[in-house]
Amino acid sequence: MQRGLPLMMKLCAAVAFLAIASCSPGVPQRQEGQLRDLTNANRSYQEDLVGALVEAQPGTVIEIPAGVFVIDSGLALNVDGVTLRGAGMDKTVLSFRGQTGSAQGLLVTASNFTIEDLAIEDAPGDGLKITDGENIIIRRVRAEWTGGPATENGAYGLYPVQVRNLLVEDCVAIGASDAGIYVGQSQNVVVRRNRATHNVAGIEIENTVDADVYENVATENTGGILVFNMPQLEVTGARTRVYNNRVFANNTANFAHAGTPVASVPAGTGVIINANDQVEIFDNDLADNNTANIVISSLYSTGYAEAARASGFDAYPESILITGNRFSGGGSAPDGLELQALRVAVAGPMGRLPDVLWDGYVDGAKLVDGQVPEALRICLDNGEAGIVNADGPNGYRNPSMDRAAHACTLPRLPAVVLPW
Repeated sequence: MQRGLPLMMKLCAAVAFLAIASCSPGVPQRQEGQLRDLTNANRSYQEDLVGALVEAQPGTVIEIPAGVFVIDSGLALNVDGVTLRGAGMDKTVLSFRGQTGSAQGLLVTASNFTIEDLAIEDAPGDGLKITDGENIIIRRVRAEWTGGPATENGAYGLYPVQVRNLLVEDCVAIGASDAGIYVGQSQNVVVRRNRATHNVAGIEIENTVDADVYENVATENTGGILVFNMPQLEVTGARTRVYNNRVFANNTANFAHAGTPVASVPAGTGVIINANDQVEIFDNDLADNNTANIVISSLYSTGYAEAARASGFDAYPESILITGNRFSGGGSAPDGLELQALRVAVAGPMGRLPDVLWDGYVDGAKLVDGQVPEALRICLDNGEAGIVNADGPNGYRNPSMDRAAHACTLPRLPAVVLPW
């Protein structure tokens, strides 16, 4: 993980009217103690919550009661070892509908942090952003834009970035104009038992090393689960396992801001791998995603080819294993004229695209005797499931559904182990 100055040297950030909190050296262990219960606060609730965040010390547990609390400015925490706890994601609601002057509802720059059992609604920017920390737990948190999908919504619901040892579990993300649950430039990550709906990207793992994504539900997004690598970032992602998820009917029209990476995601995508390596997709239920249940692409299909060339970035997806998934439906109404033409070309007017759609780009510099080395292949070991090579390098002129080149398997990746 790329980190800035050591934690003991960081300047404490101020957001809006927040005072500067005290920094503490080292990375203290999470403790249950120093409980501050704000239920009977006699000042405005926002004042008390701000005060609790400013005064927090390692080991502090801040409990937020049930209720809907209107917060008109961004909140921040930069003290290690703090727990922020509500009474339930449908009982404790922090509403940022009238927020001004901040890029996110709550910004956390700390380690050994837990947030659980509350909701963050209608932030004008990101809902919850956590950065530059380790040992982070996000549990039973709902991030939602209550007006439904809209480009004007904030980009990210739950947004941990540049963290190590992360658990996101039993959360809900709704309405983000980029990703409901996004993990970026991080290491050692578990994302499990969450529900993401009506986002552009339901769950996105980007430029992250060692991630397990399992037992989630992604539905009614533009794309269900994304595993991306993008150029010009400090971390290059690899080794992601996507398994035992339900990814179905992700057919919401793309409402991302133009020019963002997810703006290129076709509506109707179940799982998409973009320029990432060593990815396993197994034991999932994938159904009724109108473009394709799985899409595998290089940066040459997304509009970022020049950035990749300029930085020497590896733009190709390699070492991909698809096995043991259960497919049904999907591929019958691809998004965009090119993909519709591809469907007709390979399956006829009434047919559908196979469950796996690959853009066909390979790194010519790595070929051996004109073939992709075994360790770098895209392997489809999934019963009768089919794959289409869209022949992107040749202008999509000669697509192929030959499965022989993908009849292989790869060594399995180890499980991610968190240190608690």
